[in-house]
Amino acid sequence: MDALCLKFRRKLIQTLHAIQTGHPGGSLSVCEILTTLYFNEANISPENINDRSRDKIILCKGHAAPMLYLELAEKGFFPMEEMATLRQINSRLQGHPCATETPGVEASTGPLGAGYPLALGCALSDMADGIDAYTYAVLGDGEINEGVVWETALSAHKFKADHLITIIDRNMVQLDGTSDEIMPLGDIALKFRAFGYNTVECDGHDVAAISAAINAAKSMKGVPSVIIAHTIKGKGVSFMEGKNTWHGKAIDDASYEQAMKELGGEQ
Repeated sequence: MDALCLKFRRKLIQTLHAIQTGHPGGSLSVCEILTTLYFNEANISPENINDRSRDKIILCKGHAAPMLYLELAEKGFFPMEEMATLRQINSRLQGHPCATETPGVEASTGPLGAGYPLALGCALSDMADGIDAYTYAVLGDGEINEGVVWETALSAHKFKADHLITIIDRNMVQLDGTSDEIMPLGDIALKFRAFGYNTVECDGHDVAAISAAINAAKSMKGVPSVIIAHTIKGKGVSFMEGKNTWHGKAIDDASYEQAMKELGGEQ
C-alpha cells in the first residue's frame, strides 16, 4: 500500500505540473485515507457500482478530486491515461467531482459542506431499505467551519446512522492560512462527542492505523462514528508540507523537478 500511495503522489505531481492547475496540498494529504478506503476497506468496484449493496465513498472536500481520480483510475473505472485531460474543456475529469459525468464518483461535491448531508442521506436510505452497506464521508478540517456540517451531525446522531463513517482529513491548513488562524476549531474530538458521535483518532498517513480506526468505527452500533485522521497538507513534498500557499498553486518547472526528486520518480 505504501508503494501504491507513492505511485499516486508521483502521478499527481506529474499531472498537475503538466496542466498547470489543480490542488496539490489537500490531494497529497488525503492520499492514504482514500487509498485505504478504495483498496482495503470499502466494497466498491466497477463491477458493483450499480449495486445498491455497495459501499459509498463521498469526497466532500471536492477540491482534492485529482487524488480521487487517481484512485478511481487505478481501480479500473476509467483509463489512467485520461488523467492527462484533468480540468480541460469537455473532460470527464473536472476540477471538482461530477457524479453524472465521471465513472465511480458517487456525489458532485465542490461547495464545502454540501457533500456531508448527501452522505448522510445515502446512509439513511440504505438503513431504511435494510441494506448493510457503509457510507464513508471524507471531509477537510477547513470544511467543518461550515454550519451545515454540524446540522448534519445533529441529524446523524438523531437517526442513529451507525453506517455513516466520517473521516476528517485533519491537516490543520486551509486556503488562506492555518485552521487556527482562519477559524479555530479547538478540540474537534470533543465537539463531535458532544454531538453524540463515537470518535476515533489516528495517523492519517498510516494505512494500518486507518484500517484499525475504520474497524473500530464499525464495531460501534447505534451512533455515527468520526475518524479524525491527523495528516500533513502537501505530505511527501517537503516544500509543500504545511503550506497554505500550495492549496491550489500551479507547479512550476523548478518545483516539479524538486518534488519528483524527493518522490524518487522520473522527471
